[in-house]
Amino acid sequence: MAHKKAGGSTRNGRDSNPKYLGIKRYGGQVINAGSIIVRQRGTPFHPGRHVGIGKDHTLYALTTGTVVFSVKGPKSRRYVSIEPIATTEAVA
Repeated sequence: MAHKKAGGSTRNGRDSNPKYLGIKRYGGQVINAGSIIVRQRGTPFHPGRHVGIGKDHTLYALTTGTVVFSVKGPKSRRYVSIEPIATTEAVA
């Protein structure tokens, strides 16, 4: 009689790819505009000054500067901000 052998094991073996979430730039690091700061699911970190948020809740820098993490507000939310680098151009 013909029959399938070990059919269950061939259905296994699929796995999802890792999503590489997490903090990509830490506090005090200098970052360029457009660079990703945090990749996350939901909003454990909220956007502060000069930080944008993508549709997948990715936080990214809107200006070049230094990354600053802080806890603010009545709900003690964690915010990520960018302190812009001061441009000192001499006016002649």
